[in-house]
Amino acid sequence: MRFLALLRSAGRRTDSVRQASRHLSALPPWTDYHYGEVSSKFGKESITTGSRDMKKGFDEYGFVILRKVLTHQELAHVKQALEGNGAILKESLVVDDGSGRESRMCLWNHPGSDVTGMVGRSEKVAGTMQKLLGGEVYHYHTKLMMKEAFTGGAFVWHQDYGYWYQNGCLYPDMGTAFIAIDKCDEENGCMQVIPGSNKIGRIDHYRVAGQTGADEERVEAVKERLGEIYVDLDPGDCLFFHSLLLHKSNQNNSPKRRWAFLSAYNRSSNDPIKDHHHPRYTPLEKVPDSAILECQNFFDMTGKDFMDPSRDKTSSGRKTS
Repeated sequence: MRFLALLRSAGRRTDSVRQASRHLSALPPWTDYHYGEVSSKFGKESITTGSRDMKKGFDEYGFVILRKVLTHQELAHVKQALEGNGAILKESLVVDDGSGRESRMCLWNHPGSDVTGMVGRSEKVAGTMQKLLGGEVYHYHTKLMMKEAFTGGAFVWHQDYGYWYQNGCLYPDMGTAFIAIDKCDEENGCMQVIPGSNKIGRIDHYRVAGQTGADEERVEAVKERLGEIYVDLDPGDCLFFHSLLLHKSNQNNSPKRRWAFLSAYNRSSNDPIKDHHHPRYTPLEKVPDSAILECQNFFDMTGKDFMDPSRDKTSSGRKTS
């Protein structure tokens, strides 16, 4: 009752999360916001500076959701850049889930100056992550994750820092902005998260098929203690989450594809101690949100540095072409 009272008093939405195996039927307080409501309540600079409650939710539970980060018009602009751009899709990699299914992804290390780069450099994405992480950030990488209808593979329970620790990042001062390009729900393999798992520290990770997965026995214990939830996202919604948050996604057994656009960031103070397949500290030139629609560069991929799977020692993707 106290939990539900807190949720109601915080004014957060509860209709977008489905019941999961550990009886969490609602998002925790301070984790679910609407872009328009936050803007009107805290002023137009709220997305770049963040609100006190957003930071509280991120620190306490490891994630916050900002609904409609991309407007319908911006989303259409980004989809044009992704769907009509052979220069991006030709760089697709295939990742095996160990159960006979595969997912595709395209990954690039630097944002570039095209439409997709404007999203990763925008104040409402990069600026929000900078405030949530508590200091200057740089672009660590962006990827387009593609779970196609009926065939998209699963991603096992893991912490992103389970991968990034191996890259020489000494601290987990890192996070990802997961923007739904399509509707993401339980049927097509939406994100599942364990709220508060960002506080348990780094769990041991091991190779699982083409992925890196967290120790299963420890994950089960964490789920039993903290519970798990399915996070439904509408197109344009963004899930900002910490690198220590345990998360996974199931196979896509539905007739709906599930594409998502993920930009990862690292604190500038957390410059990796060794060279690897992602960038060391590179100053990020943020742009105003208006740059997303103003940009008409859909095809010039100069400087993005697409992923060569042979350089990645933490997973086993392969090129599709």
